[in-house]
Amino acid sequence: MNPFRLRYSKAILLLLIGIASLMQTGCAVHPQEARPSAPRPDGIRAESRSAAEERLSDESQAALSQPAQIKHPRKPVRAIYVTANVARSSRMDRLISLVEQTELNAMVIDVAGAFGKSKDAAGRIRVVETRSAPKLQQLVQRLKQRHIYVIARVVTFKDPGLAALKPSLALQSKTGGVWKDRSGSAWIDPYRQDAWPYPLAVAEFAARMGFDEIQFDYVRFPENEARVNREVRFRNPEGLSKNEIIRRFLHVAAARVHRAGAFVSADVFGLVATPGPDSGIGQSWRTVATEVDVISPMIYPSHYDPGMWGIAKPDLVPGAVVAHALQDATKQNRKLQAAGIQTAQVRPWLQSFTAGWVHPHQRYGPAQIREQVRAARRAGIDSYMLWNAASRYPLLSA
Repeated sequence: MNPFRLRYSKAILLLLIGIASLMQTGCAVHPQEARPSAPRPDGIRAESRSAAEERLSDESQAALSQPAQIKHPRKPVRAIYVTANVARSSRMDRLISLVEQTELNAMVIDVAGAFGKSKDAAGRIRVVETRSAPKLQQLVQRLKQRHIYVIARVVTFKDPGLAALKPSLALQSKTGGVWKDRSGSAWIDPYRQDAWPYPLAVAEFAARMGFDEIQFDYVRFPENEARVNREVRFRNPEGLSKNEIIRRFLHVAAARVHRAGAFVSADVFGLVATPGPDSGIGQSWRTVATEVDVISPMIYPSHYDPGMWGIAKPDLVPGAVVAHALQDATKQNRKLQAAGIQTAQVRPWLQSFTAGWVHPHQRYGPAQIREQVRAARRAGIDSYMLWNAASRYPLLSA
């Protein structure tokens, strides 16, 4: 995770792009209620670019006339991140044991390995189940039988695969061709509303598979605003701000996921929790926290610059960093609530990895993780998620 980080039949397609009518049919389905069986995705119908965009734009506008329906999980959620590969491996037994032996009660599972994409001869982007999909559904059922809350991580706009299949959906370079970030990855242009159906379909499929919550990650523009704005030609005929288009995507996504029976969360950069200059990635506290059920700032101590909040060496004092970040986040929520605006529940990502590239740094084991958890609790936050890219976690003492 970068910290500062879908064969539909014709009938299913109409549901996919009929966002407004779906949103107007009633209240969100609570995750504990029975879910309909999972549909088999049959692809996104090929249309001319202008027709697809016009249809989605009109229906998104209608959907946006409906207020957000924010629903908080009833109990604290304390999770670990699990990669798609680990979720398919024997290591899951040990991770389940870890959860059952500690205060942990949830897992965030990458679903990318279960849902692939392809393009047919007519140019339609299809969401396909991989061989991993049945195994993932079995895993979800297994975890729920053990009363483990399951969250599906959906990587949204950083999608080189979709960009390769349909380059017109990607961010375009002003000099021609698909723009790529410094790591060589292509991104989908969030302004391209005809690209939204793919991540929305993945999210809905995962919800109907039984996940309790859908977590949108990389629901933003690439970082390094100055370089991106200098090099990228955006498809933005309405002249919308980056924050506004991300807000609109989350609004539409939340309605879809709620109807499928799951909660909705979004990851945001840690600094989004702290008032300051706009980061230029399309994430502001107000535009995200007022559209989803849970907002998750990635407040890894190692990712803050020396001197932040007067802390000279952030990685060495994780409790202080978490305390300041969550104080800022809760203040922003309280300000919105005082104005009568409903807000998302705050559930931070905490550091469970050693940032060897930071100088100075320390090894992050049980003591450092516990220090962050205690700081979160003192700030009034009893839910959290632990991030380790390799899904390796120490046994946490009570």
